[in-house]
Formats: sequence, structure tokens, C-alpha cells
Amino acid sequence: MIAFTSPYLWYATRATGMTALVLLTLVVGLGALVAIRAGGSIVGRFELNELHRSLTMIAMTFVGLHVLTTVADSYVSTGPLSIIIPFTSAYKKLGVSIGAVAFDLLIAVWVSSLLKLRIKNRSWRFIHWFSWAAVSAAALHTLQTGTDAHKGAGWDTTIACAAIIVLSAAARVIFRPARAGGRTALSPLRTATSKKGR
Repeated sequence: MIAFTSPYLWYATRATGMTALVLLTLVVGLGALVAIRAGGSIVGRFELNELHRSLTMIAMTFVGLHVLTTVADSYVSTGPLSIIIPFTSAYKKLGVSIGAVAFDLLIAVWVSSLLKLRIKNRSWRFIHWFSWAAVSAAALHTLQTGTDAHKGAGWDTTIACAAIIVLSAAARVIFRPARAGGRTALSPLRTATSKKGR
């Protein structure tokens, strides 16, 4: 049986944390491409949108695994409350608190996306902007608490993610298209499913 202070949990926390950061970075990058209506004959807008949706689910899975392994590892005193409530962790209070903020924002964005067809488009757009704050907080959390984020490949990966986040945000603002009426960037598969259900 694996002890709660097993190094395997620590390794799992480090691996899932870095993987989650990379995936979240790809998610916001793809989201920016969807928002500016990028796409061509090879990879169209709807394909980009479906990839964005799929990667979001995978990223949230790794975020969940990162949180679970962190709390399960009793070697450091984080505690279950520190997952969602900032400044309740005895271990690296600031860094863990930034991670809690990132997690709270990610949950808000994720839930709003699941309810996209049931809420006002303006409300969904407003909540979706939190994704930029969430992934930025995740990158800062990695720099504050990540064991591998200050050297070698870990440092390179973290800085690359930060650069992609900044560039994606800039592209989102600079190349923002005129807003079309109604809902945009909905999956054709989901649209077809919705029509069948009516």
C-alpha cells in the first residue's frame, strides 16, 4: 500500500501540475484562435473549436489529479480547504493561494461552458474572460510552488507557457473581430444534437 508520504504522490503532483499548465496554455491559445475566427481549408474554425473543447476536458482532468495528489500527500500541510480558499495552507501560503484562485476561476469558466446553451451569451462571455486570469494565476502558481519550475526543462516549459499566454492575449485583443449576432463558435455537432432534441 502506498503511504500518504510516498514519493510517488510527490512525483505525481509535480507531473500533473506541469502537464496541466501546458494543457491550459494550449486551451487558451486555441481559444484565442477560435475567438479571432482563425482557420483555413486544412483546419477550419469548427475543428479548432472541437480541439479547444476536447483539450479543456483533458486539462481539467489533470488539474483535478494535481489537486487530489497534492492534498493526499501529507508530507506538506496544504489541507482540503486550501484547494478553494486562499491563505488557508500552511505550506507556501502565497503560492498555494494563487493556485486556489486559479482553480476557482477554472471551475467557474468550466461550469459556464457546460451551461453555455442555458445562460445568456453576454454572461457566458463575461465569465469566459476569467480563463485568462486563471491560466495566468496557474503559471504564477507554478513559479511560486513548482519544484521543477526554476531549472532546466521545467523552467523552459514554464517560461514558454507564459510567453504563449501573453501572445495569445495580445492576439485576442488586437485581432478581435466584429461581434456577430447570436452565439458564435458553437460546435456543429452540438448544434445538430440540439435541433434533434427540440
